[in-house]
Amino acid sequence: MGRRGGGFPGGGGGMNMNNLMKQAQKMQRQMEEATKELEETEVSATAGGGVVEVTVSGKKEITKIKLDEEVVDPDDIETLEDLIMAATNEALRKMEEQSQASMAKITGGMPSGIL
Repeated sequence: MGRRGGGFPGGGGGMNMNNLMKQAQKMQRQMEEATKELEETEVSATAGGGVVEVTVSGKKEITKIKLDEEVVDPDDIETLEDLIMAATNEALRKMEEQSQASMAKITGGMPSGIL
């Protein structure tokens, strides 16, 4: 009985490696494009029923804070601080979710450590 090359050396296995490399390079380009697009994205979140709104960029930097006059009370700075913190944390959480969803579309849910 003769042996048949089933993708092992001498059996055309090099072609599969070439295709794998091309796919990896394509995925890398897609990830770079998605990262650039995400960096240009902004996400907003509110707290206190909308009296505080915080906007963050894909670079996870605060780009805007909007306060309704009613929330600015010199006798209650703590509440304003808490609302700003809550809105900021929510905006950052939303941006992280959007980032993960964007990358999952490219990687098909593959763990990021593989790439």
